Amino acid sequence: MTSKIIIEDLKIYAYHGVLPEETILGTYYILNVEVHADLWKAVGTDDLNDTINYAEINEIIHNEMQIPSKLMEHVTGRILKNIKVKFPQVPYLKIKITKTNPPMTGEMRGVSVEIENHF
Repeated sequence: MTSKIIIEDLKIYAYHGVLPEETILGTYYILNVEVHADLWKAVGTDDLNDTINYAEINEIIHNEMQIPSKLMEHVTGRILKNIKVKFPQVPYLKIKITKTNPPMTGEMRGVSVEIENHF
């Protein structure tokens, strides 16, 4: 059985980018996180200790997004690593970060980086 916790379209204002103005002006980022875990025990017990606390995942995401980085890949990797440290029982994580207003010509909803890892 595959069980998932999915955080969808979490919107955070942050200051990541290679260009100096990106770290000064900032922009909105949209994050999607998919966590695979065995949630079956919590189905029966109704106990937070038997599942993955997605509020703690949300806190990890917000903490890491506050640290300016040049690359979205770097931020994504930090989030992934910290979730795995907090929840070592998680066998699979997928994180997608979308920069909503990249400094490029053309009209777009954003540019995304998605990293997934099987542990």
